[in-house]
Amino acid sequence: MAHKLPQIGVLQSLSEDAQTKTLDLLFEPSPAIHSTLLPVVRNAEYSSYSELIDECRPALFDLSSKSTPSNPNPVLLSVVGSHPRLGSKKVDSAQSASEQANLQGQGEQLTELNREYEEKFPGLRFVVFVNGRGRPEIMKDMRARIDRGDFAMEVDAALEAMCDIAKDRASKLLA
Repeated sequence: MAHKLPQIGVLQSLSEDAQTKTLDLLFEPSPAIHSTLLPVVRNAEYSSYSELIDECRPALFDLSSKSTPSNPNPVLLSVVGSHPRLGSKKVDSAQSASEQANLQGQGEQLTELNREYEEKFPGLRFVVFVNGRGRPEIMKDMRARIDRGDFAMEVDAALEAMCDIAKDRASKLLA
């Protein structure tokens, strides 16, 4: 992979542009992610990217505390919406394209599930840590989450998945 993460020990002292690019590699390019997580990056020195991501988790979950199904936090929706739809033909992030490679083919089923999910949870996007799982398992999970119909649980699941994805990305970008 052409992208590399800076050494964690220097991240706090790097320029805002370099810190932003690091967040883009770990999460997704998103002004909402930048505004939410740059203060975490600047707040302390970290001994590992895993530690940094663990410190990002409360900042992300704080967004959900200010959100309800009838009045969702626009920053939260932007953060969650930064992830591409599963099975999308157009994926801007090289990391997401690689992570979703095993979900390609027969895209109409995922397209329909994405549509149904986004109707059930307006403003949210289905986010899951694929982690090598295939289409049938992911679609079963997606169906279960649609049927559960719980907005708050969906927000929590999406934010947890984003942190899991970020940790996985960090381990691969540091390898």
